[in-house]
Amino acid sequence: MSPSVPSLPRRVARILRTSLFAQVACALLLGIVVGKLWPDVATDLQPLGDGFTRLIKTIISPLVFCVVVVGIAKAGDLKAFGRIGLKALIWFEVASTLALLIGLLAANIFQPGSGMNVDPSTLDSSAVDAKTGGGSLPSTTEFILNALPTSFIGAFAENSLLQVLLLACLVGAALLHLGHTKVPQVLPAIEQAQEIIFAIVGFVMRLAPIAVFGAMAVLIGQYGLGVIETYAKLIILCYAAAAFFIALLAIALRMVTGLSLWKFLRYIREEMLLALGTASTESVMPRVMQKLRKAGARDDAVGLVLPTGYSFNLDGASLYLSIGTLFIAQAVGVDLSLSQQITVILVLMLTSKGMAGIPGSAFLALAATASSLGAIPAGAVALLLGVDRIMDSMRVVTNLLGNCVAVFAVSRWEGALDQERAKKVLDGEVGPAPEAADETDGTADAVDEAASPVVAEDAATAVPEQSGPPLVEATAKEAAPR
Repeated sequence: MSPSVPSLPRRVARILRTSLFAQVACALLLGIVVGKLWPDVATDLQPLGDGFTRLIKTIISPLVFCVVVVGIAKAGDLKAFGRIGLKALIWFEVASTLALLIGLLAANIFQPGSGMNVDPSTLDSSAVDAKTGGGSLPSTTEFILNALPTSFIGAFAENSLLQVLLLACLVGAALLHLGHTKVPQVLPAIEQAQEIIFAIVGFVMRLAPIAVFGAMAVLIGQYGLGVIETYAKLIILCYAAAAFFIALLAIALRMVTGLSLWKFLRYIREEMLLALGTASTESVMPRVMQKLRKAGARDDAVGLVLPTGYSFNLDGASLYLSIGTLFIAQAVGVDLSLSQQITVILVLMLTSKGMAGIPGSAFLALAATASSLGAIPAGAVALLLGVDRIMDSMRVVTNLLGNCVAVFAVSRWEGALDQERAKKVLDGEVGPAPEAADETDGTADAVDEAASPVVAEDAATAVPEQSGPPLVEATAKEAAPR
């Protein structure tokens, strides 16, 4: 006798219980409804999103440290690690410059600020100071010095990714220098710590729907939907430019690795929806690192390229900054010459590299660009205050996809990508990651299991995870009597 098909409510309940994507999607819609109907209540929900982001940030630094140290030690070649870093920086510079050029070209063609005829004297420039907290972007010298830690513990306490990366490189290099026999217990301990951190990520991610609900309710409650009508032309242009840039990323990924960006987007759909809901790529960084490793990218490439991209490869922010600069100029009636627009590109190439982690960094970069031109009133930056939060979704998606594509591309160039495994994972031929399986309620009955369209792959046929030369086995071989 064949098992009966479960009713629709039971199937929906099962999906909501087992699918993080469905949970986050429902939380997103519920947040929009609450923000629209009860805006006063919605503004009090800010701690939900902020609390989740804080929990994630506590995990990022130790996770990056462990992944990079293990990656260097298992790769067994510090020169290869240096090549990965150099190739990543070249990719970042080319990609972010291309994003700036696309934004500048789009703003020149479609003129999003033309006809507004805004009087800069009527704008409240103090609102920009409140948004930025009176801060400023670091100079090139300050940026380099800030990447150097003043203490080992301080780098983790301040959550400075570049400092943690530097310390991880030093520790990984020291492990290679000392050899496996002198410190045989250090690497296994770091690997075990890495597994513990990934387990913590799984626990924290269960709170993701609550965070998305709170963040989306606050967004709609504070800004409403009317701002979309006021800045419709600018919003449409920014999102269209981002879509064009993402299409170029898809072409580049296909040419370099043979992989499909759209399949990868489906593979990280839960993380992408969470990043959209919380307007933060940091909130999904641990999970994305884990999924990139599962998809065949070697540990050292993932550990170096992805965190570095958070500081050097802000493609979405670059698009927004170039379009925003010309929008402001057009809105106040300033016609920028070709030489001035070239200056915009050069200034933004520098200022966009020091934006990560600084409150109101987009406004600081725009103000610095306006000051360097001398033709745009600095107070005109306040024009973008009402629409900046709406642009977060565009920036988040573009930044995250840009950094993930960089991981795959650099890994491929360095021979650190298992392409066969990557294709199988993106095609769904390899079963779900262990952390995803843990989220499934083990009490589901046999009828539900039989009706589920997902069939787990036999463990015997699963493709083994690429992890480089087995350092622990090498240690055992060196220690064995000859």
